[in-house]
Amino acid sequence: MIFTVRAPSDRIGGMRAVLFDMDGTLVDTEKLWDISLAAMYDHHGGHLTSEMRASLVGSSAENTITTVYADLGLDPDPVAMAESNRWLHDYTAELFDGGLQWCDGARELLESLAAEGIPMALVTNTQRALTDRALNSIGQHYFSVTVCGDEVARGKPAPDVYLQAAELLGLRPAACLAVEDSVTGTAAAESAGCPVLVVPNDVAVPGGPRRRHVSSLVGLRTADLRSVHYDLTARRQDRTA
Repeated sequence: MIFTVRAPSDRIGGMRAVLFDMDGTLVDTEKLWDISLAAMYDHHGGHLTSEMRASLVGSSAENTITTVYADLGLDPDPVAMAESNRWLHDYTAELFDGGLQWCDGARELLESLAAEGIPMALVTNTQRALTDRALNSIGQHYFSVTVCGDEVARGKPAPDVYLQAAELLGLRPAACLAVEDSVTGTAAAESAGCPVLVVPNDVAVPGGPRRRHVSSLVGLRTADLRSVHYDLTARRQDRTA
């Protein structure tokens, strides 16, 4: 994969960090969530449709349970919903412990960024307990900071997780390139002020002036991400000039 836009040498340091989504971006956990969500529907005597599953990609835990209960016509009792949330995450944790499959090109890109000393953050709607289980497979050592959906007031599509990650790194969001696979995550990163590299997994993500789409992470290295960040940042500056 070749990018034609290159930053001038005096501007090439514009990208100060890369903020990665986890599910569907680095590791192919969405297929495991397919299994656990289908099991939850079956447990309540329902059926998870493909349309409903697509709507939940990238969703926060709270929004997922609220949406599932509404779809199944269940009484939105807070105690019952909390128990369902625990059940879903315990089930998914067992699937995670069976091993996670890297998304194509993801591990190689992390290695490229690490070799050049580029700070990285993991920014996910997944709850901390489950994220830590995933990091046993991914490798905690890649990330300077990790921010999870249950550690902020609002999960994606709100910008909170991205804003907190940038703050923990001591950087402006605009200096960070976000890498996302979902509509929800892309909206969160963009709202925070990050340019976004979009790698759609199962659900198409609309285009936009602060977004660059690629089909996969295969072949991408640090220089390519710098070029994407520079291009998207330059476009924003041109529009506000």
